[in-house]
Amino acid sequence: MKYRMCNGCDRGLCSCAVGRQDRQLNTYDWLAGVPGNSRSTDLVEVQFKNTRKGYYHNDNNLELKKGDIVAVEANPGHDIGVVSLTGRLVKLQIKKANLKSADDIKRIYRIAKPVDMEKYEEAKSREHDTMIQSRQIAKDLGLQMKIGDVEYQGDGNKAIFYYIADERVDFRQLIKVLAETFHVRIEMKQIGTRQEAGRIGGTGPCGRELCCATWMKNFVSVSTNAARHQDISLNPQKLAGMCAKLKCCLNYEVDEYIEARQSIPGKEIVLQTMDSDYYQFKIDILSHQLTYSTDKNLAANLETISAERANEIIAMNKRGEKPVSLLEEDKIKEPSKPIDLLANADISRFDKAKKKKSRNRSGNNSNVNNNRQNKPQQQTQNDNLQNEQQGKQNVPVNRNAKENNNRPNRNNNTVQSDSTNTNRNKKNHRRRPNNNNKKPKTEGNQ
Repeated sequence: MKYRMCNGCDRGLCSCAVGRQDRQLNTYDWLAGVPGNSRSTDLVEVQFKNTRKGYYHNDNNLELKKGDIVAVEANPGHDIGVVSLTGRLVKLQIKKANLKSADDIKRIYRIAKPVDMEKYEEAKSREHDTMIQSRQIAKDLGLQMKIGDVEYQGDGNKAIFYYIADERVDFRQLIKVLAETFHVRIEMKQIGTRQEAGRIGGTGPCGRELCCATWMKNFVSVSTNAARHQDISLNPQKLAGMCAKLKCCLNYEVDEYIEARQSIPGKEIVLQTMDSDYYQFKIDILSHQLTYSTDKNLAANLETISAERANEIIAMNKRGEKPVSLLEEDKIKEPSKPIDLLANADISRFDKAKKKKSRNRSGNNSNVNNNRQNKPQQQTQNDNLQNEQQGKQNVPVNRNAKENNNRPNRNNNTVQSDSTNTNRNKKNHRRRPNNNNKKPKTEGNQ
């Protein structure tokens, strides 16, 4: 027997094991590198559109590996799918799928030929239009159902219609109309909202791909009790998933929380001490820490103790004893200290910047002093000029004269001539002798 070894890694995983990662419900084959793994069984897992898978016998002993496109047996005709798993893990997958009889396992015909791929692509190109038309037909018939997806068989002889309905629907008339419209064999499959979310795919609030699209096949009912056991707030917006139902991940850790709660006292138990009575305020289930308050409804004088200490106090109360406080005798409650926001901060982290600034300032001051020392004469001259100007400014000046000088006058020439005439008249008036004392001349004297 000849064995084929798979060498090389892709992203830290064996490339033969990972195969195609663009398909939903991908299974990591951790036995792919083991010699003779693919020869151990003739069972092969084949994946079709979205999350539909089937299991087949490799009767023709074909050299198949993950990612090969094969033609498989169907009723009627044949179908086209992709090999998603080979080897020993296929048996475990069959158990997980809960196949009831061996007749459900059919056989693989061949590796797909170009003619098979042409028919397959032609059939797939009709799926979207068929879905839109079928929705309109169901609406015209007045059926309370939603057709979520349509899948054609690889040879185009059959179409599977996936629908969602809250109640039972009589779709016999719908099948007749669909068969007459599309001329293919019709198969109706009812799915839930979780199966629809898995077929569509997406990313959950955790940042990872949806569980129903990656690995989950069997869906278990989820109730709000799972959230209560885990002490999660009953907010429907946070508890609902992409399918508008409760998240499946609420059931993942609920068993651990239920087991951890068994050692934690109930909320209705009151702890009695010499100080006062304490009521349960909040609990941390995984760390087994309980917080008690002296007020039943408010957070007052909070004390945090372990579940073991709480059980000890309960046992003492049953015997009629009361401890001094909730804390253990060896432990003393430390007085609360004010929070120092700069406790771990380096206070000297700004010193370097201050030194640089001070150096720059000192350098600027020295430059100013040098300039003053180098130019004393200029400074004295400037001071003298300023003093002279101030002296001129201090001389009293008639405001009217200033205003007349500053005002623009169109008749400057006439004003100047009038002023000159008045000045001349004043001068002549001063120089004229006083002739009033002289005697008037008579005609005889003349």
